[in-house]
Amino acid sequence: MSMITATTWVPRGFAAPFPTRYEFDEAEFERITSLAKLHLEDAQDELADAQQDADEGTATETTKKARSNNSTEEVDDDLKEYDLEHYDEDDAAEGPGVGMAMFGNVKALAYHDANSDDPYITLQEHDEEDEDREELQILATDNLVLAAKVEDEVAHLEVLVYEDEADNLYVHHDVMLPAIPLCVEWLDFPVAREADKDARGSFVAVGTFDPDIEIWDLDIIDCMLPNAILGQGGDAEKSARGEKKKKKKRKKQKANDKYHVDAVLALAANRDHRNLLASSSADKTIKLWDLNTTTCAKSYGYHTDKVCALAWHPTTSTVLLSGSYDRTVVAADMRTPDAKVPRWEVGSDVESVRWDPHDPNLFYIATEGGVLYHHDVRRAPATPASVKPIWTLQAHDESISSFDVNPIIPGFLATGSTDKEVKLWNVQASGPSMVVSRNLGVGKVFATNFAPDQEVGFRLAVAGSKGSVQIWDTSTNAAIRRIFAHRVAPAEGEVSERLVGVQEDTSESDDEDEDADAEDEKQGGGDGAEGWESMDED
Repeated sequence: MSMITATTWVPRGFAAPFPTRYEFDEAEFERITSLAKLHLEDAQDELADAQQDADEGTATETTKKARSNNSTEEVDDDLKEYDLEHYDEDDAAEGPGVGMAMFGNVKALAYHDANSDDPYITLQEHDEEDEDREELQILATDNLVLAAKVEDEVAHLEVLVYEDEADNLYVHHDVMLPAIPLCVEWLDFPVAREADKDARGSFVAVGTFDPDIEIWDLDIIDCMLPNAILGQGGDAEKSARGEKKKKKKRKKQKANDKYHVDAVLALAANRDHRNLLASSSADKTIKLWDLNTTTCAKSYGYHTDKVCALAWHPTTSTVLLSGSYDRTVVAADMRTPDAKVPRWEVGSDVESVRWDPHDPNLFYIATEGGVLYHHDVRRAPATPASVKPIWTLQAHDESISSFDVNPIIPGFLATGSTDKEVKLWNVQASGPSMVVSRNLGVGKVFATNFAPDQEVGFRLAVAGSKGSVQIWDTSTNAAIRRIFAHRVAPAEGEVSERLVGVQEDTSESDDEDEDADAEDEKQGGGDGAEGWESMDED
């Protein structure tokens, strides 16, 4: 099984040109030790519970083993004469005159403190370092795409490099994760560091089925542990001081004001107040984290069910939009947690929410029922049930599992669904119209994200249940070129569509993809001309 659950872009110019290798020094050793002690106590509690549960079946297991031992004793007696336990041991010769066989001249071997002093070593270390450094280089014109992936029950984060001019997408490095990832958010703030106010970094926050949020430095390769953990797992002070908690029977924790106690479903970084990160969880709460101290600054309980979607207002940076499985959306000012908040009700569970970056008064709600809602925040309803959207759109027959608004081109929307279709929309004052509907061969679509830079504004990253990422240059689509002709660079002759993915290294994976594609074609959803539709509506 292989699938990608979430993706996000890293803008150009933020990644280090030459990422560094992880260095395991004394300070890092102490940090890892303190973090390991946290997990040790939990593991001991889990082990005690498991042993207690296993005690009931101990007698039964002992009886089975006794019967098994009796049946094998007779076989062991027959094999004793061969002394198989000492079969691989050499008989040590005794007495003087015993040499060292083929290594008898070991004293004549020369030893050099450094490889550079050995005349027989012609490939010097600095040559390998230069070659490795060149392979890891990230150019100023490269974009990074972060993909949260599950492959063969192993969860990890892939850091991909997209070279637009070369039509190339490849995995630069990856990060191992503790559980299935559910959301990722790029951060430009140097987390848990004493840095200047304007200091920049390139980090990623990852939410998983675990209640803790891990933050990793994207400019360091082969890290063993995250740079910071937001949640209960990040509090290493008690372990460092040697304090121990009283052991209790493990129970399901209740929601509190300090950390999440259930899966983290959504993350949203504040681009104005860069040290603030919002998170929402299946524990029904929203947490506001201070990245300077890696602690929870405030907890909010606006919803009565899992909170699965977050979005900061593009201009009023203290207003946060949140969506929940209680089928409501709230726009709240984080400075006044006790104030009454406007609330909008929808017909099914909320999947995602987005502000319109080109008109900060407008926002969108995508739902499990495949309906897209367009609202004006200034027209807040007196009651959630009396809501009147600007328009509603039945975008898909199944759930809108991913949705994005293009930050560069006004009125350009993308929706992805579990029906395996990606649809591009043109939104005008009169309402939305579909421009393109296409199956990109990623399976059920779980992620659709537009690139954040002007130079690649038409690029759309799409990923899903087949575990692959595709970068679609939507400006090469004929219908898109007609609708957004004023934003597309003119081209001579016929333009062929560009779709860039990671090249597979093994033939086995190619065979698997061919089988999957063949299955899709049988179901009527292939990658070819029959599997996509282009529609230009005026």
